[in-house]
Formats: sequence, C-alpha cells, structure tokens
Amino acid sequence: MLLIKTLACVPLLCTAFSVALFADEPASKPTVADTDPLTPEAEAIVRELRDSLPEDSEAIAMLDDILLSSNLDAEDGWFPMAKSKTRFGWEYVRERFDSDENGKVLATEFPGSKEDFARLDRNDDNKITKADFDWSEHSLSMSPGMMMFFMADRDANGKLTRDEFLSFFEDFGGGDEGFLAIDDVKDRFEQPAAGAKAKRSDQPSRSTLITGLKNQELGSLQSGPKLDEVAPDFTLTTLDGQSVTLSKEIGDKPIVLIFGNFTCGPFRSQAGNIEKLYHRYRERAKFFLVYVREAHPSDGWWMTSNQRVGIDLTQPKADSDRRTIAQTCQKHLDLDIPFLVDGVDDGVGSTYSGMPNRLYLIDQSGRIAFKNGRGPFGFHPRQLEQALVLLSENPTTAVAR
Repeated sequence: MLLIKTLACVPLLCTAFSVALFADEPASKPTVADTDPLTPEAEAIVRELRDSLPEDSEAIAMLDDILLSSNLDAEDGWFPMAKSKTRFGWEYVRERFDSDENGKVLATEFPGSKEDFARLDRNDDNKITKADFDWSEHSLSMSPGMMMFFMADRDANGKLTRDEFLSFFEDFGGGDEGFLAIDDVKDRFEQPAAGAKAKRSDQPSRSTLITGLKNQELGSLQSGPKLDEVAPDFTLTTLDGQSVTLSKEIGDKPIVLIFGNFTCGPFRSQAGNIEKLYHRYRERAKFFLVYVREAHPSDGWWMTSNQRVGIDLTQPKADSDRRTIAQTCQKHLDLDIPFLVDGVDDGVGSTYSGMPNRLYLIDQSGRIAFKNGRGPFGFHPRQLEQALVLLSENPTTAVAR
C-alpha cells in the first residue's frame, strides 16, 4: 500500500499546488462543449449529489464548477463560500486595545507579553494594525521565497534543514567558488507571466474529480460547525491506541484541532509551521492533529508532486491501514503533536469539514472560536495563532456563553 523513497536530488517547485488545475492560468470557465465527457459512473454520482445535497450548499457549488472545468482555484467552487471565521479580527483588537483610537495598537497599549505582541504584528512594523489581520491572500500564493523553499525542501516535509539549505546552495553553483553571484539565482525564481497557460501534466478528468468529490477526497460534503457553535463531540484513538473524547478535554485550556493527511502537499508544506505553533503554545492550549482521508491517493487523483518524493499509497480501506499511514506521516514530517486517527467512515473529518486540511480553535466552554477557510487555500496557521493569542489574553470575555 505504501512506498516512500528519498529523492534528495529532485527539486520541488510545485508541491503546494494540490488543488489548482492550472497553476499558472487565471481562473476561467470554458463552455461545456470544451469539456471532456463524463463516464456513466460520474453521471450517476452527479444525479446522486444533486438529489441529496441542498442546492445552495458548498458541495453543489464545487460540483457546478467541476462540471464547467473550472480551474478550482481560490475563487472557484466552494472556496469563496468557505472563508475563515473568527472572533478575533481587527475590530476585536481595536475595540479592546487601541486606547487612543488612532487605528493602531502599540506595545505600550497591549497588555500581553512582547512575544505575543510580535506574533500579532505580522509585518514587524512595531504596531498592530488592520493590515496584520488581512488574510485575503490565499496560502498558496506563490512568491520567490516560497519557490525557494519548495526547491530546497527536498524531502517535502515542510522543514528546511541546514543540510538541505547547503545542498541547495551547492546546486545553484555555490560549491566550487564558495559563494553565489546574483546571476546564479536571479532567473531561478521568476513567476509565470500574466496570462500564461500551462496545463498541468497531472490534470484529472472531470469524472475523476466528481468521484473525488463524492468520496470526500477533495473535501467534506459538509461545511462544518459554525463560529460560536458547540464543537461536535467525538471519540478517536491516538497512534498508540489510547482513546480521546473531545468533551472530556474541554476545560481550563483552549483546544486546537488540526486536520490533515499525508498526500496533501500543502499540508506537508505547513508541517514546520504546525510544529512551531505546537511548541510555542502547548502549555497554553491542548493540541490534536486529526488524521483524515487521503487527498491524493494513487487510486484517485494522484499528484506528480507526490510521485517526485516517492509518496505512493492507496486510499486505506480499514482503520488499521489509516493508522499505519498516519504513523508514517508523523515520522516523515517529524511532528511531536499528538495524532488522533479518524475512522475510514470519515465521521469526524466529514462533520468538521476537515478534508483535506483545516484548523479550529475551541474555547474553554467548548465553542468554536476560530475556523479557517477550506484547505488548501485557507490554511493559515499564523491566523489561528492570532486567535489563540487573543483568546489567551482575555479568556473570560473572549469565551462565548
């Protein structure tokens, strides 16, 4: 079922693009005449989904755009309907901490630690402003820095080590001379020209996507709990077989739920951020990583980015098989955070709309205080961190009643 190989010499440039069908092409919706024909099985699934789901649901919006051969980028399908929801946006901060009402919060106005202030001040300009809470740019927006990271992160575990960075330096031509010149790197991180249309080599058919939608590999058919609702209870087991019930964990500390799976490249790319988040706040909150259905198994929409790093696995059919893959994921990503493994019936992942990846913050009363947008585009660990910091600063008034 599972094969992992170390391909240390293979650059990874497009690991993050696990959903967009055309990584470089602006969103467009061709006519039905331009689309590939559906298989009879896919046509049956379309009828089944339309009969069973509300017409205004996120899943139907996704189905409609699949049928139109949309790019399925951040503004297509269900993504515009499933943006992040939080109690702790800029207005919350402004009302509580901007004592002189000048549209910014200085360190002298903020009651928390300088470390917490720095985590809220995303752009490091020594003040907290509305811009620090602007998460309109999706998490896969490509930049030269991200391109460099993906090229250097050879094992695709979301953590750029010293050895990987040195190998990256040598591959760019720095080994012989002991340094890199500007010409060695200036053309390596060029972003595609506007309007470029490079069709993905691993573009799935509409039938494959429709099957993936029904199987919840693209994401849950449900939209998940709403902000301030009571978090749905569940009982799952850890990797070593211990039982954990959410309602029994609620109490003196907030709870962070992180949903993800091994074959989701954007989730793997965030492993370093997830680990840092856990280490920074594990004394202030309880953390659980809920392992859910694979996004890109080899018997579904298999990604070439997975193939490049030797990740080759089928969708598990038994709970024990999913547990084995989760253990491999934890080892490969080198994560200390406690894992909980969802059953192959996808009960928890479906209820929380946790596929392919998602973040939740649950307050001390057991209600949803933060919910990020659907992954992969809405997966921002730093945004959850802001909510966690602010909940910790004022735990009484910040908890919904």
